[in-house]
Amino acid sequence: MSRGSPIMEEPHRPPLLLPPIDADRRLRGPYTAGGAVAAALVPEARPELVARYDIELCTVAPDLRELVPARRRSMAARLPRAERILVHAPRRTLRIANGLAEFVREHLSATGPRTLVVTNVHEADPTDRELLRVLRRRIGPELLTVVTTGQEPSGEGAGGKPGEELSPEEHDKRADELEARGSIGARLGAIPYHREHGTDPRKAVEALRFAVEWCLDAGCHHAVAELGLRALPLVDPETDPDLWWRFLHSTATALGSLHREDEAEALFDRARRESLSPVTHAAAAYSTGMLKVRHHDPARRDLDAALAWVNEAIAISTLLPDPGERAFKLGFDLNGRALIEVRRGRPAKALEFVQRAVELADGGLRPDEHPIHRMVLLANRAQLSVMLGDPEGALADLNRVIDADPGYPDYYIDRGNLLYRLGRPAEAVADYETAVEVGPPFPEPYYNRAEVRFSAGDYAGALADLDHALELDPDFVDALANRAGLLVALGEYGRARADAEAGLALEEGNPYLLCALGQVEMAEGRHAQARAAFDRALERAPSLIAAWAARGALAFETGDPAGAAEDFTRALEPGADPALLFNRALALRAAGRPEEAAADLARALELDPADEDAQREFAALRAEMDGRR
Repeated sequence: MSRGSPIMEEPHRPPLLLPPIDADRRLRGPYTAGGAVAAALVPEARPELVARYDIELCTVAPDLRELVPARRRSMAARLPRAERILVHAPRRTLRIANGLAEFVREHLSATGPRTLVVTNVHEADPTDRELLRVLRRRIGPELLTVVTTGQEPSGEGAGGKPGEELSPEEHDKRADELEARGSIGARLGAIPYHREHGTDPRKAVEALRFAVEWCLDAGCHHAVAELGLRALPLVDPETDPDLWWRFLHSTATALGSLHREDEAEALFDRARRESLSPVTHAAAAYSTGMLKVRHHDPARRDLDAALAWVNEAIAISTLLPDPGERAFKLGFDLNGRALIEVRRGRPAKALEFVQRAVELADGGLRPDEHPIHRMVLLANRAQLSVMLGDPEGALADLNRVIDADPGYPDYYIDRGNLLYRLGRPAEAVADYETAVEVGPPFPEPYYNRAEVRFSAGDYAGALADLDHALELDPDFVDALANRAGLLVALGEYGRARADAEAGLALEEGNPYLLCALGQVEMAEGRHAQARAAFDRALERAPSLIAAWAARGALAFETGDPAGAAEDFTRALEPGADPALLFNRALALRAAGRPEEAAADLARALELDPADEDAQREFAALRAEMDGRR
């Protein structure tokens, strides 16, 4: 606890989990607080619990690596830095936070309730602020009381505060002392800070280089952006162009991941102004194209500009003299062109570009070179094969990808989804469950398993999976939509409304959420509001079967059988469905069109001969028609 803190142990709170933590990111960078929690608990936690959360613990507390054996490893951990081309998604830190919260919760379940006190939260890295939110959300107050403050001056424990006045020589001395201790955590926070304020700019650059590279590998994008922007003014693009470009590229990559695309593009513009390297220009052009096609705001995506930039990257990379470098860089650019073609609605053309990239890798790289690049190409080819009606070819590619790196969880989700489409639900569930095992917690495996369970009639299991997916990520809009729809089916209209409204607050106009909201409104007798919700859903998604079917049911219920029949007809456009045929038959009969109703009931019984409702309705209708003759 920092000297002079007003926060002390209080009798009405459980005992402290550890002495109060100063979360100032200038101490140990990302997870300054999270690392302190892990360091306090790992030595006393059960070994099997530590092993279960090895990735999370080593991410938040890299100095614990000797106490936390690596049980789960992806291929990237074994490769040289230049070949680790995958950049973690921004939600990676949420996975880490969820895993650490589960570790803490299980440990406290065995040892008893505690209080966690964290100061200087206003100076904490966003990873720690996110972690504190997750701890509060996922660990009940009966186990963990979290107390935070943002007003305490920062400290460095064993002497010194980043904010205090030191001479450059004193900063040098402080950095030397910290480096002598060999702590990775200090190399992410205090050491770069002191080196920047010391006497040797070269040591500052080296300290920032280590921190930027470590944080990028860990997916700590806010830290990369902050550290990189501090590093760039210290490096001369003319005298050290390679290091300057590495800082710029890492920083811009992080900014793009944080939805700060304008700042990222400005950095790539700067690279074009200040560099004469063809490789740099190709990479800057490719990266700018990806910013244009992937912009977080759909209204600002610009496929034409993206195409121009990626074509420029391809043109430059084609001329690179080194065969291996050309095969890799050009393959990378062709893969980017494929993404643009997908967004333009041309998957066959996209497949041509990915196939060219695969052939370049096979012919121009050593067999052991750039395995992640090859995996990405195969995974992308698999997605395109699915779009183009070749699921078996896609499955072969995904099998190769997973065989190459069984420790990467996301590809199990892709293969599980494909297996489910191929009518192999048990294998799909096995892949979803493997994804849970090999990486930190994330909601997608549970979300996808819920769909399998729902289709099998296991509504309770589907609801449990969706509940867990939303415990991991309350802002997962697709899970909110699916749970809202399931809750409607279960008659839990209050919970369904809450999910629909929460989802629409995150994504206004989501058609699936609007459809669920309309179903709630209809169940509660608010017919005008229900119709408005269905209309809005169909404006956004004109082929949404559930909305046509629900609007048809609403029309029938409110005395418009002709309108109901029209809506059910739209719902049946993708193909015959016995329930929809039955509903349209009821509407047609009420609209005075018995022959068409009888045809629908006959077709419904062909598809589902055991449907007793359809049997009764068909018999009654035939009797009515015979009586009129």
